[in-house]
Amino acid sequence: MSGSDRNSAEFNVQVSAGDAELEGDLVIPEGARGIVVFAHGSGSSRFSPRNQLVASFLNEGGLATLLFDLLTPKEHEIDIRTREFRFDIDLLSRRLVSTVDWLGEQPNTEAMSIGLFGASTGAAAALIAAAERPGSVAAVVSRGGRPDLAAKALPSVKAPTLLIVGGLDQVVIQMNRDASRQMQTEPSLEIVPGATHLFEEPGKLEEVCALTRDWFLKFLT
Repeated sequence: MSGSDRNSAEFNVQVSAGDAELEGDLVIPEGARGIVVFAHGSGSSRFSPRNQLVASFLNEGGLATLLFDLLTPKEHEIDIRTREFRFDIDLLSRRLVSTVDWLGEQPNTEAMSIGLFGASTGAAAALIAAAERPGSVAAVVSRGGRPDLAAKALPSVKAPTLLIVGGLDQVVIQMNRDASRQMQTEPSLEIVPGATHLFEEPGKLEEVCALTRDWFLKFLT
């Protein structure tokens, strides 16, 4: 189904996350019962073309999406120079937890099931948020994620979790296998053959999109 086949409402939002106001893009297809929140990877933003492609697949499948910046504009400028925020998993996960809470307070999203999509370091923040909000987070997908950075939280993650890794990304494959053994609810590990860390090879990111869409449709609707 193409985007033109489904009416969607689009909003620019300010997400209140603790002491920060974070810019976000909220898309709600008509009849959506689930919403996926994106936690982008190190040095990225809500304008990431990879995450935007995944979001479009989810919207076409009837799922709402929230692409938002985990850092304020000032923090993002500092991070580009110093890289000091991109690995501050405690900060990122606190803001993601606050975002989950915020969605539960908004009239147009409060009744929706919530999924978290985390890429790279954002996957660690997603897993920590899922552990801290087991009653709110219904499913998690990690793309090329660093679950090792969420080691303490892994045994507490109850949400069904899909770990997607490129078949040529050997170091990250091992990190994800190790993390799987620490989780009480065994996650599903999908290895995309012939893909590197960013899934830049032809057709590989589309495989990620399809896997992600199917996982969230299964658990959010």
